[in-house]
Amino acid sequence: MKTARSQSLWQRAQSLLVGGVSSPVRAFTGVGGDPFFVSHGAGPWIYTADGEPLIDYVLSWGPLILGHAHPAVVRAVQDAAAHGSSFGIPTEVELRLAERVVHMVPSAEKIRFVNSGAEATMTAVRLARGVAKRDLVVKLEGCYHGHVDGLLVQAGSGAATLGVPTSPGIPAAVAQCTISIPFNDLDAMRAAFDARGPDIACVIIEPVPGNMGLVLPDPSYLAEVRRLTRDRGALLIFDEVMSGFRVSLGGAQARYDCIPDLTALGKVIGGGLPVGAIAGPAELMDALAPVGPVYQAGTLSGNPLAMAAGLATLSELGRPEVFARIEEAAERLITGLEESADRAGVPLTTARAGSMLGLFFNPGPVRNFEDAKRSDTAAYATFFHAMLDAGVYIAPSQFETMFVSSAHDDAVIDQTLEAADKAFAAMAKASPT
Repeated sequence: MKTARSQSLWQRAQSLLVGGVSSPVRAFTGVGGDPFFVSHGAGPWIYTADGEPLIDYVLSWGPLILGHAHPAVVRAVQDAAAHGSSFGIPTEVELRLAERVVHMVPSAEKIRFVNSGAEATMTAVRLARGVAKRDLVVKLEGCYHGHVDGLLVQAGSGAATLGVPTSPGIPAAVAQCTISIPFNDLDAMRAAFDARGPDIACVIIEPVPGNMGLVLPDPSYLAEVRRLTRDRGALLIFDEVMSGFRVSLGGAQARYDCIPDLTALGKVIGGGLPVGAIAGPAELMDALAPVGPVYQAGTLSGNPLAMAAGLATLSELGRPEVFARIEEAAERLITGLEESADRAGVPLTTARAGSMLGLFFNPGPVRNFEDAKRSDTAAYATFFHAMLDAGVYIAPSQFETMFVSSAHDDAVIDQTLEAADKAFAAMAKASPT
């Protein structure tokens, strides 16, 4: 792969941006080497600054479920921009996107739009505390809810990649308001409530964690967490920033028939533009200002560009054949990767939920963060670079997720699997016997 222009840009970036990037995982710390720069994208493809085409399974870390520069999304954003990018006052498109979300997401009656998934989770926790009149939050190890002080404790995503599960700059008093327990461990959840139940305001959870790699919930896990929180008077928050509209059209809560009290949304809901949302029943949501006492505000919240992009994305995604085609492509890809690794004798554990895919270089099973951390990150890095050299871009970290879009057709999947066959075969050949 040609990298001359990307290398030149990378040198400039390191003198201008912290670490050369605007978000840590982009620096390729988890796989080694230097990141490439992108000039543009189209469908399932991105094109590097050197003109190299790459099949993209990162898709801006999940939002681009229709692929890059989908014509309907492009038209919607262009039309919105022509009339003004932000007003700081309500617009009709805000209502239309809210109506679409309420129709699709089972827990949603009312919505508050914000500007990022991290802002959505932060607001959801504040709302839960304000309603419950309690301080403690239970989170699950390896689940990442944005760089919110109280939630950046035993976090996944880039924090796991960098080997920093917590961060300096978080006061001990703040961290002490968070109880962190293993995912898929009901005994640990019960023990937390037995010890501190009257003080626990909420449990916040990625129902399908995608930030320690993709980990699936045990069959009864989410239902038992729902029952336990309800019995103990705590709220249940689903962080569906990643799983929303990807695990199913109604998110993980629809797929697993488990309705939370509050839902944090992001990524797909904005069609590639910065956006987030908190959704829930009216009686809870009305505790937010200006109706209730829990304060939240944002200058660019509900801006018409993001609303238009989100509405165009969800409108297209709402066509049954579109989502079915994405799931079919995801299943074909993950099955092919499993078979390819098996033929080569490379230990690999996989997971799929809707259009989210996980690869662990680990004999498995992988049920929680501790299991995920036993993966062979060096093997993942080797696979990553082999795929990149073959024209396929996957997440530059073992602890992230692959995403499939409606633009990934059979020819693209075939090309990906051909590259994987060669990568796994080379890894097997290089492995000591």
